[in-house]
Amino acid sequence: MLATGGRAPEFTLLDQDGRSVSLSTLLRDGALILYFYPADFTPGCTREACTIRDLHNDIAQAGLAVAGVSPQSPESHRKFKDKYQLPYTLLSDPDKLVIRMYDVQGPLGIAVRRGTYLIDQARYIRAAVLADFRISLHEDFIRKAVALSAVGSARKPAKP
Repeated sequence: MLATGGRAPEFTLLDQDGRSVSLSTLLRDGALILYFYPADFTPGCTREACTIRDLHNDIAQAGLAVAGVSPQSPESHRKFKDKYQLPYTLLSDPDKLVIRMYDVQGPLGIAVRRGTYLIDQARYIRAAVLADFRISLHEDFIRKAVALSAVGSARKPAKP
């Protein structure tokens, strides 16, 4: 995993609709929960994706965006997103370039480790968790990120 406090590497990947999406674009309106997962339609990844889906209203109300990254194609992501009604972006990294940049590749470069980052608008990593089989740790991480972001949003003065 990349270190908390460091800068998140910029990238551009194709989303589930085949459009190019950069990290900077994802950060345009606020901080980002960027999560990496091994594969669409696997039991653990489906559980994680649906957990994030179920938290999405709270995530959005806290001013956060969400994007998931895995090696599958945009077409696979589109089917996965549609089947489970996922309200967030899925990014395709078939060559695992971004997966390597974010240090979540599996042993010997095989597979993808389950990792989640909270990245602020200035591209600084504010928090991170790596837990391959303990999906509940990712849910706890996201709940804490939502709580912290909601508190931070409440402290910001209203725009005139």
